[in-house]
Amino acid sequence: MEFKEVKSKNEFKEALEESEKKPVLVDFWAEWCLPCKRLGKELEKVEGFGTVLYKINIDEMNDLAQELQVRNIPHVKLYKDGKEADSFSGVKKSDEVVDWIEERV
Repeated sequence: MEFKEVKSKNEFKEALEESEKKPVLVDFWAEWCLPCKRLGKELEKVEGFGTVLYKINIDEMNDLAQELQVRNIPHVKLYKDGKEADSFSGVKKSDEVVDWIEERV
């Protein structure tokens, strides 16, 4: 599964709109963050759950990350019906992410 890169607040708004149709995972990361890269590889394995994956580079979208209260990376937020449903920080394996999603959608 591929990520859609969010490069503007308008693109993030589109992600929220998409979450009204199916759950959206947003991965907050940075190029220099090795745990972020590990989590990104695990998130790419999460398929078949009807989720859409977005990435937000906090160095490029710092204002949005602060507005969404992202304090640690890697950080993942799950959006459903246009609202944040839950989030987690740190690295999880793909099966742990799947379990986490299933409990929330």
